Amino acid sequence: MNRIQLYQGDITEMHVDAIVNAANKNLLGGGGVDGAIHRVAGPKLLEECTKLKGCETGQAKITLAYRLPCRFVIHTVGPVWHGGEIGEPKQLASAYQSSLKLAKEHQLKTVAFPNISTGVYAFPKQLAAEIAIGTVRNFLKDDDSFEEITFCVYDDENYEIYEKLLTQKD
Repeated sequence: MNRIQLYQGDITEMHVDAIVNAANKNLLGGGGVDGAIHRVAGPKLLEECTKLKGCETGQAKITLAYRLPCRFVIHTVGPVWHGGEIGEPKQLASAYQSSLKLAKEHQLKTVAFPNISTGVYAFPKQLAAEIAIGTVRNFLKDDDSFEEITFCVYDDENYEIYEKLLTQKD
């Protein structure tokens, strides 16, 4: 069974143990995926996030999901793209790794990731997808605790990028 799946749609509608939020450092909501997650989850998510006192780039923190159909939200901060010369690829990989480690610590079996850093943070979509898939594959090689990791993409462009990369063998 392939534990990595691809889904095109709205991450706030996914029935998984946890969805990952592509958050900003203050964790208080924003645009894109972050704003959508906060809107659907409701005000209690913001209340809990306020108590977390932010999150550094490449790290992750977890909250309850409130009105979302999942159980938890893992908030991770991806890097802003500055040309790739200041460690952005490594920071993006760390965002995925930190999220997976946190999910494992909480014994979560199914997790959905959005396209971290590819919106207003301007990370190149192809490179971001390569890093995301490579990081998840590497994590799963040595770990059998997850049943399914889903890359939830919203647009056709990302779907095509992920579909092509996921059909390639290591």
